[in-house]
Amino acid sequence: MKLEKRKVLVVGMAKTGVASAAFLLSRGAEVTITDMRREEEFSGLLSGVDSPSLRKVFGRHEESDFIKSDLIVVSPGVPQDHPLLQKAKDAGIEIISEIELASRFINAPLIAITGTNGKTTTTMLAGEIFKANGFRTFVGGNIGNPLLELPASDADVDRVVVEISSFQLEWIKSFRPAISMLLNLSEDHLDRYPSYRKYLEAKLRIFKNQTEDDFAVLNRDDPLVWENSAEIRAAVIPFSRKMELEEGIFSLKENRIIWRHGGMEHVFEFGTLKLHGVHNLENIMAAMASSLLLGCRSKETFDAVREFSPLHHRMEFVRKFKGVSYFEDSKATNVGSVVKALESFDNITLIAGGKDKGGSYAPLVPLIQERVRHLVLIGEAAERMQNELGALTDTHRAGTMEEAVWLASQITAHGGTVLLSPACSSFDMFRDYEERAESFIRSVNRLKQV
Repeated sequence: MKLEKRKVLVVGMAKTGVASAAFLLSRGAEVTITDMRREEEFSGLLSGVDSPSLRKVFGRHEESDFIKSDLIVVSPGVPQDHPLLQKAKDAGIEIISEIELASRFINAPLIAITGTNGKTTTTMLAGEIFKANGFRTFVGGNIGNPLLELPASDADVDRVVVEISSFQLEWIKSFRPAISMLLNLSEDHLDRYPSYRKYLEAKLRIFKNQTEDDFAVLNRDDPLVWENSAEIRAAVIPFSRKMELEEGIFSLKENRIIWRHGGMEHVFEFGTLKLHGVHNLENIMAAMASSLLLGCRSKETFDAVREFSPLHHRMEFVRKFKGVSYFEDSKATNVGSVVKALESFDNITLIAGGKDKGGSYAPLVPLIQERVRHLVLIGEAAERMQNELGALTDTHRAGTMEEAVWLASQITAHGGTVLLSPACSSFDMFRDYEERAESFIRSVNRLKQV
């Protein structure tokens, strides 16, 4: 892709926008960056992006920049239906995402991972497996380093593992992973998409350019994922924890994973893993499938799985106090993620709530009836959650996280589990899900024997 002297507009100056601008300038493009925020709000983020070929437009967007550019690179936070982007599209301007731009300069096999939940854990684990097998591996995308940092660095790598969001997939054209992975689908980002179907369609774009020579790793147990598998041209490799598979990877018995591919079978026997929960079993199988498909050895692969620790704020064990285990799952900001968390335990005191995201709480009903002994609700969503779920079990309200944890400690019987898995975003009470997690952990650690 020739970029020298082309007029390129970068829309949105978060991390991927900065990476895009820096890369384009390094390739000789004439770059304009634009963002509705003021320049001083970027706190030095732009310090490494400067050139006589760079023009900055902050606090506004200028229509002429959109319709007179040769190319527009859009950051994930910018909605696809932005009126100026639509004008540029109508004018025939090529509009692409950062991952599309990056992929045009990458030759190593690309493993792209998406889904409503589990993307980050699966991406990081797959990266560790490839590294344990001796492959020089770049790990990034929607986590850590933008994908463009790989071609910008000119690093020589063997494998590229990236987490991909639905937002990043909106403007792809030729983006083609060797392995595309769809972990699960549940309602999310309905503040961005006009319908659940539109969100789903954005996710499915990860398979758009794959051919029969590529692989699609899919969750066989997720009805929405599987019902769309017939439209995928790549060779489908399913994973399941509920059914035996003739081809793919599955786990029907505790402490055993079976991999079947190309007429071969390998059984992985394991004891206690550092990753907890049924959702992490799914993440493990998906990561293993992608790795084994691209040349990883069985022993090194499973050694990496055994040594992999849970990421912060994703089903993380905090403490055992008075015979009760406390787990923090603050990253569970949607109902689908909480479903997986509840499937992992019995005798649960669930702390949930926060800023409501507009999705249905109905998928939680059978699991709350079956597994949740007590429900402690916090935040703006507490009233709605109590109306829809409160009659299913013993339900309480708390004004703060500290109060919720103390209350949970009083009502949870010996052998039970206190689980923070909110099903909501954190912005009503906290800066982000990490601050919410820290508040929970701090409150748990303050519990004292009496």
